[in-house]
Amino acid sequence: MIREITVEELENLENPIFVDVRSEGEYREATIPGALNLPLLNNEERAQVGTTYTQTSPKLAREEGLKFISPKLPNLVQQVEHWSEQGPLVLFCWRGGMRSKALATVLDLMGVSVYRLKGGYKAYRKTVFDFFEQNSSLKFFVLRGNTGVGKTEILTQLKRDGYPVIDLEKLANNRGSVFGDLGLGAPPSQKTFEALLYDELGKIRANGHSYLVVECESKRLGRVTLPVKFYDAMQQGTQILVYDSIPNRVNRLIKEYTEIPEAIPQIQAALLRLDKTLGQKKIEEYNSLLDGNHLANFTGNLLDYYDALYGYPNEASFDYDFSVSQCYPEHAIRELEGYLVERRDDQDGPTS
Repeated sequence: MIREITVEELENLENPIFVDVRSEGEYREATIPGALNLPLLNNEERAQVGTTYTQTSPKLAREEGLKFISPKLPNLVQQVEHWSEQGPLVLFCWRGGMRSKALATVLDLMGVSVYRLKGGYKAYRKTVFDFFEQNSSLKFFVLRGNTGVGKTEILTQLKRDGYPVIDLEKLANNRGSVFGDLGLGAPPSQKTFEALLYDELGKIRANGHSYLVVECESKRLGRVTLPVKFYDAMQQGTQILVYDSIPNRVNRLIKEYTEIPEAIPQIQAALLRLDKTLGQKKIEEYNSLLDGNHLANFTGNLLDYYDALYGYPNEASFDYDFSVSQCYPEHAIRELEGYLVERRDDQDGPTS
C-alpha cells in the first residue's frame, strides 16, 4: 500500500528508512540525513531524459525514462524489499513526482508497503529553511577559548554523559582555522550542513531538552555558513571560558594533528594560506621547524599568533558567565556539569 506522508508527519514514524530515488549527483549534493540512494536514473540518463523533455516533448521523455528504468526494476525491488525489513520505507525524489511515484507503484504491486514523501526533497528543504528563519527556543551554553584548550574534548565527554551537545565542527568537517579541514575529509554542501544541524536539533527537542551546549564558532565554518538566527542565539547565550596552560595545549594539538596521515606536508600546505598575514620569512621559519620535527616549538610559536588573533584570556575572567580550567580535565568536566545543572531553566538534565 502507498501512503502519502508530509515532512511534519515524519516525526511520528519510528526508525524510518529514507530512500532517495534521485540520481547519484543529486544525492551527493544534498539529501535527508541517513537516506539511502537508489537512483532510478543515473546522472547521464537523467540528463538525457531532461534534454528530451525540454527539446522534444514530455511524452517522449517519459518513454525514454521507461526504457532506462524497466531493466533495473527487479534489482530495485529486491533492494527495497531488503531495506523494508529494517523499518518503514519513505521514498522521495525531487518534488514527489514521477520517479518516486513510479517505484512506489511497482512496489505496491509486489506487496511492499511504502510511504511516499509529499513534495519530495524540495518540501523537506523548505521545512529546514523555514525552521532556521525562526528564533531558537533553546537556551545556548557556548564554550569559548583559545586554540588547543580542549573544547571539543569537553563536548565529547558531555555528550557521553547524556548532555545535549552539538559539535558544529564535526558537522562541517572543519575545525575553524586554516588547518581546520586536515584529516577530516570532504566538507558537506551548505544544504547538507543545514540538514544535519536540523536533524541534531530535532533529536535534542525530541529528548525534551530546553538547552544545548556548543563551541563558539564564527559565522563561516570552513565552506559552510551558520544559519543567521542560530548564530545570533549563540552570541546571546551563556558564555563559558575554557582555558589551559601552554604546555598542555601544545601537547594536545600535537597529538591531534600528528594522527593525521601525511600530517607535516598537509600542515605546510595549509601554512601557505597565512602567507599574506605572517609574511614569507615567518612561513619559512615555521617550515624549518616542521622539517626538523620540532613540533613543540612550531606549535608554541603558532599559538602566539592565534592567541593574539582570538584574544581569549588564558586564565579565569569575570568577562564571561563562567570560567573553567582544563589543567585537570576530569575536574573540569565535573565542575562544568555542575554549573549546567545549576543554570538550566528546567530539570531535563542528562539522560541515562
